[in-house]
Amino acid sequence: MSRWESNAAVFHRRVDALNETITVKPAHQFDDMATMFAPKKPESSVCWCLSWRLSSTENRALTGTARADKVRDLCARNRAPGVLAYIDDEVVGWAGVAPRSELHPFANSRKIPHVDDLPVWAIWCIRVRPGYRKKGVTSALIDGAIDYARQSGAPAVESYPVDNRGERVDLTMAFVGTRVMFQRAGFRKRPTPTRSPAGSRGLSCGSHSTEIPTTQYCQLPVVSVTVYR
Repeated sequence: MSRWESNAAVFHRRVDALNETITVKPAHQFDDMATMFAPKKPESSVCWCLSWRLSSTENRALTGTARADKVRDLCARNRAPGVLAYIDDEVVGWAGVAPRSELHPFANSRKIPHVDDLPVWAIWCIRVRPGYRKKGVTSALIDGAIDYARQSGAPAVESYPVDNRGERVDLTMAFVGTRVMFQRAGFRKRPTPTRSPAGSRGLSCGSHSTEIPTTQYCQLPVVSVTVYR
């Protein structure tokens, strides 16, 4: 078993300004995913970060504890559904990263164009628990997600951050991250094909939805990513 297949794998570490070590691992531990996403009432239907993975039909049909069971199944796969960040063995953050082809809304979107035929991976959700924000967790998650995608064979990684132009973004709508976050990690804006005009795209997670201007960003092919990091 390779270290990327092990539940105990550690593939990214970062020490923040307070000298706390942030460790990023593949999200194979369901209990830690539950810490990040589970509702107080298990029967409640919450996102569990499935809204951007499933088709709209499957997403609507999957309710209550069935959503948790779906995540449990994803965690049990060889390919983790994303990565989790830890400080002192306490789970503090999550980043969803997976092949775009596994993310039904993105794979079939007319608003987010497929620029080429590369089997790219996508980072589509970032979440940091209250009390652990502004500690460098987000940066560690993005870097860790890129590392996991790279080691899993991804030719490139893309994201769809809010282009908030420095304005404050409501936390319930900022799960895709902001443009600056990804630019700092070495992402570059992709040219938009003329056949797919840019515009606003509805973002949703659970019961939340809004129209936020978003921009497609792409980490350059991972074979040359070190040039930009």
